[in-house]
Amino acid sequence: MIDAEVRAALAPLFDRAARRLARYGVRPLPVTVLGLVLALAAATAAALALWWVALGLWLLSRIPDGIDGPLARATGGGTPLGGWADISADLAAYGSFVAGCAIGNPDARIACLVLLLTYYVNGGSLLALSAAATARRIERPDERTFHFPRGLAEGTETIVIHSLMVLVPGWMPALAWGFAAAVLVTIGQRVRLAVRILT
Repeated sequence: MIDAEVRAALAPLFDRAARRLARYGVRPLPVTVLGLVLALAAATAAALALWWVALGLWLLSRIPDGIDGPLARATGGGTPLGGWADISADLAAYGSFVAGCAIGNPDARIACLVLLLTYYVNGGSLLALSAAATARRIERPDERTFHFPRGLAEGTETIVIHSLMVLVPGWMPALAWGFAAAVLVTIGQRVRLAVRILT
């Protein structure tokens, strides 16, 4: 819902970091992999109920995720492989973190399972919509590899909710249920968009 605004606010910071890394010869793909490794470490910490460790690692993992795109542009432009790696790493990061939370907090398992289901449907519908929009030669809304139409639940909201889930573990079931509902609304928004632009 607020991804575009947050991305715009953070762009100068990430762009400066990306230009500095580019001068040292750092490539985007290792940065993407670093973000994924940190997210998997955060999920492991959550599974062990090390909530503060999970929070720190989760937030840390989002920094490489924010830098790899600007770094790709600073080093000559993004590639299809880089775009694929980025979205794949994001999906793996989000899913593994929720799974870790479910393992670490048995009271939240059902809510986390439903949340994972909504992630699966939302991610699949997003990628299918992107592929269909590309086939129809519909212009992308921004510089990213895939079409990312705006919705109620986007990356920024996911980062915040995941952070709250481990910051206040007692709220985890309610947060997971609530965010699952938000993702369902987002799925509905994308279904509506698909019908509008693909028919």
